[in-house]
Amino acid sequence: MKTLFEEIKASIKNNYNQDRSFWRPVLPWGGVFTIKAGRKAVSCTPLYVEIRLKNTCTIDGFLMLLYVILNENDNFPRELSLHFGREFVDCFLYLMDTYSFTTVKLLWIWDKMEKQQYKSEVHKASLVIDLFGNEHDNFTKNLENLMSTIQESYCSNWRCPTRVQEDQQRTISIKCGGLREFSQRVFCHGAPPFVVLNMQHWKSEDLAYVPYYLDLSDHKYLLEGATLFNKEEHHYSAAFQIDGHWMHYDGLRNVNLILLNKPPEFLLLSSLVYIRATEK
Repeated sequence: MKTLFEEIKASIKNNYNQDRSFWRPVLPWGGVFTIKAGRKAVSCTPLYVEIRLKNTCTIDGFLMLLYVILNENDNFPRELSLHFGREFVDCFLYLMDTYSFTTVKLLWIWDKMEKQQYKSEVHKASLVIDLFGNEHDNFTKNLENLMSTIQESYCSNWRCPTRVQEDQQRTISIKCGGLREFSQRVFCHGAPPFVVLNMQHWKSEDLAYVPYYLDLSDHKYLLEGATLFNKEEHHYSAAFQIDGHWMHYDGLRNVNLILLNKPPEFLLLSSLVYIRATEK
């Protein structure tokens, strides 16, 4: 049985100009998970028999990109298991490959998100989980441990009370009566398999002008994908490449995975995703 990734690659290889879309929906917007309640459910308060997901585009694009990344390099599942947990990675890949898309979203929500990151309420017999908001709050915020960096700074004033300091923030503001010299910023846990850059407010057609590779901590990172934002619909989608071909994923559309011959128009860049190049 082919994996979803193998199916997508096969569709790229066998595509025709008149049919540039994948044959079935992938990670459709929202989702409904039916609970098979037993006798004990009668005593539960409140009682609900299904879970409904709303506004899932704030995690959908990154889940699609995460799936592609995990399949791009044989070592990435093992490396990401150190950050996400082996059980999570194995379960995530299994659910994606079995087209259990609502369940894979619940896996991310309950395993990686904090309760305050989303709204939930019981409506009649349904538990409704609403992910409306910003994808950086709902997804990339939960990757801080993976992409955390550290930087040392040295003040030229010998009397400075904090002459040598380590900092994990992007900027450092210290008044020490001297000049402060910064060392190269390095990753706290070694070079991660991928990094996410916040690129909000760039137009998607500017994708041709962004760097296709980055040099970070003595490692080379290659552009793998991007998440895009439709300001009018307040909706996120994603673009990624497989075997040199760019594809656009939009869970809100009936045909939600298509081959691109140019960047989608009228969308803003939200994030750029780079994967670490394979060492030769």
